[in-house]
Amino acid sequence: MTRRNQVFKWLVYTLGLLLVWVLDVHILGRLPVLSTVPVLLPVAAATVAVLEGGAAGAGFGLGTGLLWEISALDSGGWAVIFLAVCGLLCGSAAQFALTQGFIGCMICSAAVMAALECIHLLVGLFTQLAPPALLVEVAVKELVWSLVWAPAVYLIFRAIFRRVGRDRLAN
Repeated sequence: MTRRNQVFKWLVYTLGLLLVWVLDVHILGRLPVLSTVPVLLPVAAATVAVLEGGAAGAGFGLGTGLLWEISALDSGGWAVIFLAVCGLLCGSAAQFALTQGFIGCMICSAAVMAALECIHLLVGLFTQLAPPALLVEVAVKELVWSLVWAPAVYLIFRAIFRRVGRDRLAN
């Protein structure tokens, strides 16, 4: 794949990420269900990692984490490293142990969201943000609601992958 094709491929993935970000922040973020909104950027990072592999997943996770940090402005910078590591692990797992399709994306998305919710839960417990039962309730709702939207995120990035993914532009 030429450098020009690589740049084009990742620009298209970036446009897909911006679409997911708009859906996440500006549409679903304003329509809470049971007082909870989904978090789709980690799902997007896991999905692209499964489709493209470990190294590409780490890079996309890094970029997704940067977008998340820029748009959230309150997380302290940990999301960049978290999503880069998750991208590397999900992409590697998909290459060597899972399928690089829908099931693999759902498993990796669930794992990334569970890790994220565990981090939120531990931080909330450590800072005594709320009673533990409430923190667990919010974590479970957010995890489930995010996974409900994971197939839509998968369809977006699968369509991109079919057009420009991996060696599609090699000619």
